[in-house]
Amino acid sequence: MLDRAAHPPHPAPPLHLQAVGYGHPDAERLIASVQAEYVALYGNPDESPVDPLLFDPPAGLFVVGYADGEPVATGAWRRTDVRVAGDVETAEIKRMYVVPAARRRGYSRVVLDHLEETASAAGFAALVLETGTAQPEAIALYLGRGYEPVDNFGHYRWSPQSRCFGKRLDAGGVAG
Repeated sequence: MLDRAAHPPHPAPPLHLQAVGYGHPDAERLIASVQAEYVALYGNPDESPVDPLLFDPPAGLFVVGYADGEPVATGAWRRTDVRVAGDVETAEIKRMYVVPAARRRGYSRVVLDHLEETASAAGFAALVLETGTAQPEAIALYLGRGYEPVDNFGHYRWSPQSRCFGKRLDAGGVAG
């Protein structure tokens, strides 16, 4: 029997984030992977309308995370009209994803922290996002990082599987 205390697991390689266009080959490959995962979880890909240009600065950002030179994570934000924290500039998080082989290494927290920091630096006061009930790890991540449930919005607002969350970036809470 292996004694984990005597042989701790190797630390995960650091995640290096790079801003790329939505059409970057690594972004496209990871987007295809997350879409395949949505098909496995929900029976169809995410059909939310997405204009790739909305992820270009200054109204948006798309990042790919690299570990040991391999693309293993994505995350993005884009300006939105959804308001959950009063009349403040809000961005929507999209395409948060870590490939299965790189999960449980803290990469999703690294990506989410970066998205929050860059959205705040771009002048956004709140973030919103939509996920689904078949993704309990994602829901736990967002709740653990201070996101609060908000009224459903967007393409899946009427879906019983949809769960939406919001967070004020100034830590004032979404009701503020």
